[in-house]
Amino acid sequence: MKNTPAAAETAAANAALACVMGDMDMVRPLGLAGLRCAVVTHPGAPALHSRFTRDAILWDDPARNPDGLVEVMMAFAKGQPEKPILYYQDDTQLLLVSRNRDRLAEGFRFAIADAELVEDLVDKGRFQALAERLNLPVPATRRLYPTREAAPDVVDLRFPLIVKPLTRRRVWDEADGFAKAIQVDSAEELRAVWPRLAAVGLDLLVQEMIPGPETRIESYHVYVDERGGVAGEFTGAKIRTYPLAYGHSTALTITDAPDVAALGRSLTERLSLRGVAKFDFKRAPDGALHLLEVNPRFNLWHHLGAVAGVNLPALVHADRLGLPRPAVGKARAGARWCHITKDRLAAKDSGLSMAAWLPWVLGCEAKAIALDDPMPFLHNQLARFLPSRAHHDAPGGAMKAQ
Repeated sequence: MKNTPAAAETAAANAALACVMGDMDMVRPLGLAGLRCAVVTHPGAPALHSRFTRDAILWDDPARNPDGLVEVMMAFAKGQPEKPILYYQDDTQLLLVSRNRDRLAEGFRFAIADAELVEDLVDKGRFQALAERLNLPVPATRRLYPTREAAPDVVDLRFPLIVKPLTRRRVWDEADGFAKAIQVDSAEELRAVWPRLAAVGLDLLVQEMIPGPETRIESYHVYVDERGGVAGEFTGAKIRTYPLAYGHSTALTITDAPDVAALGRSLTERLSLRGVAKFDFKRAPDGALHLLEVNPRFNLWHHLGAVAGVNLPALVHADRLGLPRPAVGKARAGARWCHITKDRLAAKDSGLSMAAWLPWVLGCEAKAIALDDPMPFLHNQLARFLPSRAHHDAPGGAMKAQ
């Protein structure tokens, strides 16, 4: 067979694994682009059983012994014919890659924002200081220290307020009734909840609430290459979260929102951002967009973006290998993603009947349960009856799919 340039490019792309620190919503867009994945995840994770997964590194929690995880990942990378392209999906993984970028670059290729910018965007206190320096359109915000200070008698912000931790921590996520954030409607209510906030043991941010439900949260998603060019972008909006207020996303849709895209591009330039990012805005009743946060990492939206025609992880993969980028058009507005089990709870709480919800969810283009890749779901449901798809292959948690 003749070794054409196209064949050589395909061989190069196939030789380099996509090393995914994340779940099926990161594995699937890469798999749909024809890329083989190695997952860095905990034992029993659904992504281990995807038809797109070829190798794995088992690690219970990246926040525990991150130096050990880096060394295990480096040992894995040294055994590959090509440097894998590394993807990271949550803040813990982002910080691990950023803080160990020089070491990891010896074994992996990856796209990531500047180290100081990563720290500024992940820590909400630092983000507020950055927003003030650059005049970013964020709601008025203050820091609180429940573990060191008594509840304030007066807060120089307009109620209602949103209270959230400076950085996402498991202890906050597991606190009863806190969800991703909590709302307080008066100084008296803030004083009443203060003992519970102090018990969590975290410094906090309080922010003036932009009126309106979670469905008024819109987002801009972008991959900026090393030269500062926008390689791919799309906009989206939340449909439902669970819990309904300040919960985690359970249903999302692609939008065509020129003002969101324009503001996102402007902020990308103002931050001198490189790599991937998600800008979350909330649209006020007067139509103004207020910036809530910037996440410079991969996320579940990339699954939906891929099926809508803009596969940001695949663009990163091509760039890291110096290959031609896959064709990118405009993301198809109206394409939807849902987390089926959690969205049923969200739909029920929002008053949507099963008869109305079921055809809606069947029409979603992106969801966790895929007919062409059923094992992640089936293995979770029938794990006790099914043989393992993987065996231990090396010390330190490395595995190879069978």
